[in-house]
Amino acid sequence: MVETPVIRTVSIRKELTKLVIPIFIETLLIMMLGAVDTIMLSQYSDESVAAVGVVNQIVMFAFLIFEVINIGTSVLCSQYLGAGLRKKMVQVVGVSLLLNLAVGVLVSLILHFGAATLLGWMGLRPELLKYGIGYMEIVGAFAFFQALSITVSASLRSANKAIYPMLVTVLVNVLNIIGNYSLIFGKFGFSALGAEGAAISTSIARGVSMVVLFIILFRKHIPSFPRAWFRPFPWIELKNLMKVGLPSAGENMSYSFSQVVITFLINMLGNNALATRTYTVNIVMFVYLFAIAMAQGGAISIGHLVGQRKIRAAYLLGKYVMRLSILVSLVLSCIWAALGHTIFSLLTNNEEIIRLGVMVMLIDIVVEIGRAVNIYATNALRSAGDVNYPFYVGLVVQWSVSVGLSYLLGIYWGWGLAGMWCAFLLDENIRAIIFVRRWNSLKWAKKGFVK
Repeated sequence: MVETPVIRTVSIRKELTKLVIPIFIETLLIMMLGAVDTIMLSQYSDESVAAVGVVNQIVMFAFLIFEVINIGTSVLCSQYLGAGLRKKMVQVVGVSLLLNLAVGVLVSLILHFGAATLLGWMGLRPELLKYGIGYMEIVGAFAFFQALSITVSASLRSANKAIYPMLVTVLVNVLNIIGNYSLIFGKFGFSALGAEGAAISTSIARGVSMVVLFIILFRKHIPSFPRAWFRPFPWIELKNLMKVGLPSAGENMSYSFSQVVITFLINMLGNNALATRTYTVNIVMFVYLFAIAMAQGGAISIGHLVGQRKIRAAYLLGKYVMRLSILVSLVLSCIWAALGHTIFSLLTNNEEIIRLGVMVMLIDIVVEIGRAVNIYATNALRSAGDVNYPFYVGLVVQWSVSVGLSYLLGIYWGWGLAGMWCAFLLDENIRAIIFVRRWNSLKWAKKGFVK
């Protein structure tokens, strides 16, 4: 029986659904891991929330260094598995783990011993430093847990085993909530440690995640890494990892560093603006959560299709992912904006923070339209091998529009936090238009790694 295009489309969408659902749940729980810290610390003090928000900007930027390897792992594994090249897939995972271990240890040392210096460069005020330094020293010291965990998770997802990272994240969140409750507020016989307690809890949870993921990797995906497959060392796979990872992670790092600079600018507006920004970031993460899950699941499926040289199917799948991501993000952002006052009132009693938060949430409705497209497009283009284009677009637009206009609108012209959010609106939607044109051009079709 000949497989018709309609049947093939249904099959691809079923495969996408099997990937997206566990990735959605996993991403939700990962976001909750950070949001739980913010929510619980909000009951401790607004100052601790503001300080931890600044620390997390630095830590997340550092974590993006791991993405140099991780993005390459995901793209190459997806294409190699689609083409049936299992040996090359195993080589990619082995090289990735080795490199991220080395980089992870180095990053951990820098974050731990450089906490005071880095937070000083961010202009954190003395009343916030006492919370920020302790939190960053602890979380930073164990950053290498995250380096290894994300590599293992990427290899499992690329093999359509996304259910396992999801289940591990469920366990991690339960441990983090119990740990936060015990260590932030001093329950079950523990001392009340505030922000440092949140850091200890988060680090322990990440350590457990790493151990369990390795157990799953060896039992369900790659039983061993044969030495013969790494002698001589697979330099071609290292080269391909760098070819994918450097520009891809460069785009992510450019975005993250631009957010660090923007956080510095918001810090100039005062503690209320900084706390509002921290609360808002944690709230809107749940708006674009579906877009992230769709983009990551779509990228894996697109990678498989590109590996099989089914370009037309990859193109149509990308369009489907984009349309659905926009629709869901728009609906959720409208709901969140309507509930803005209620949500912020649950988090803080500060009327200025509530007022700013409601205003920003209204502007964010339009931000999320562009963000949904950008999340989909950058993942889709990378999975197809078109890794340089998102980097160049992000580098130019993010810094000229997001950072440049944030300063002009927010600081120079005095529009404050709302002005900065208008800059984010323009940045996300300008990049969205550019990326849609790129996907429609099909110029990415000849950039795959399986020849």
